[in-house]
Amino acid sequence: MAAPRFEGSFLGDVTRLPPDAVLECKICWQVYDPAEGCDYWQVPAGTPFARLPDHWRCPRCDGARDQFMVVDTTASTSLAASAVPSPEAMAPVDPLTGLAAEAARRFEAVFREVHVGQMRGMPIVNETLDVRAIGFRPHESGVIGVLVTPWFMNIVLIPGPGDDWSRLGVGTRTRLDFPSGPYEFIGANRPETGPYKACSLFSPMFEFTSMLQAEETARAALAALFDPALRDDEDESAGKGPEPTAGGTRRAEPSRRALIFGAGSGDPGSTRA
Repeated sequence: MAAPRFEGSFLGDVTRLPPDAVLECKICWQVYDPAEGCDYWQVPAGTPFARLPDHWRCPRCDGARDQFMVVDTTASTSLAASAVPSPEAMAPVDPLTGLAAEAARRFEAVFREVHVGQMRGMPIVNETLDVRAIGFRPHESGVIGVLVTPWFMNIVLIPGPGDDWSRLGVGTRTRLDFPSGPYEFIGANRPETGPYKACSLFSPMFEFTSMLQAEETARAALAALFDPALRDDEDESAGKGPEPTAGGTRRAEPSRRALIFGAGSGDPGSTRA
């Protein structure tokens, strides 16, 4: 017999879901399987749908969790003792995970206002795109993610609760090391967001023909940032100029950013963060 279907807490009682219930988003059909958890929101495997943190949303379309419907369950829907979540599932959510979710919402809201109020109709804007915060997650003591707008794509670093960035100067350049190599970040500060650091990936954004393409590129870039296999051997290349060509001129080597993020990646100094 097919499992009953209902929308979370609107038409059914989510607390009656067994811990192994599998649900899917009715908007984009993204599946949440407790056995796998959710890498995007850093929810550990074994977390029942009923114990997801309050800020959790669909990792694909950003839909609310009350838009998820039951698609599979092998356990009884009664309030049996077996439905009691495990101690791991009831553990408090990492504060940085909550900060990452809040930062994603805040950056999206702020830059949507910038798009509508200041950038609409500007020649550098790709109007087929929207503003989206991609992959915001804890990183060291703060938060990292990719901010996609119709005019730029930036990696952003946001300070954590214990970090003091009050003296971060706007435009200050800082080289930060990641597994794939060092990258230059520029200090930024907005009243609505507070201080943060941005590394330009693409600007402008005309090579993207859809929001899906831009989002996939943002996720791939964030993953590449932490891939040590992409790191250059800086010891061998130190002090060497561009490689000479057959005509005697010297050929410039492509930058690491171009190799990782694509030839259209922008100059960090060109971003309007």
